[in-house]
Amino acid sequence: MVKVQLIDVGVMSYKKAWEFQTNLHEGLKETKMANRKLHENNKIKQEHYFVMVEHPPVYTLGKSGSEDHLLIDEKKRAEREIEYFKINRGGDITFHGPGQIVGYPILDMDEFFTDIHKYVRFLEEIVIRTCADYDIQATRIEGYTGVWIVEGDSQRKICAIGVHLSRWVTMHGFAFNVNTDLDYFTYIVPCGIEEDDKEVTSLAKEVGTEMDYEEVKSRVLHHFKELFQVEIV
Repeated sequence: MVKVQLIDVGVMSYKKAWEFQTNLHEGLKETKMANRKLHENNKIKQEHYFVMVEHPPVYTLGKSGSEDHLLIDEKKRAEREIEYFKINRGGDITFHGPGQIVGYPILDMDEFFTDIHKYVRFLEEIVIRTCADYDIQATRIEGYTGVWIVEGDSQRKICAIGVHLSRWVTMHGFAFNVNTDLDYFTYIVPCGIEEDDKEVTSLAKEVGTEMDYEEVKSRVLHHFKELFQVEIV
């Protein structure tokens, strides 16, 4: 069974966390390239990580996103102490902030499976199963990445996903709204989705009460272990 090191960094600024996961990501790639030149008996053991973090308020824009989807100017962002970064994941603009569980798996997918679509489906499934633990039926919507709550004509996004892979080593990941202040999403076009029937939600809003953040995080970790069939160390 593949071992994955859990790194729960608590609250960390987006820039610092981005640099942190980038260093881990580069380390995995370097090991992979070094191993290609080594005899089987001399290969270096590959490491894998699952970074869990909670960010102060920040908007991040993916490489395929549009700055037009940021609806707040620099002055107002400064007043509200919201940071903003253009980053190298896929997807459009999203928000990270207090009460949100952010997961950054740093995995060498050569030791799991080399299928990016399956990988994203696994990340979605982690959140779908976690929501089910609280009797909330979450699902996918064809053509849209992430996890949604669908009731009649209402389609509410509870988790955004944006990943980056290089040499089949992953970084970035998912942002699961647990106790998140949803007002922050009014200053952006979340994930670039402008349809009137789609909005953003949180687990607390769906359940109707503030959630035990650490308990929800433990459920996320459980489903990560279960789906990827790994041992957490």
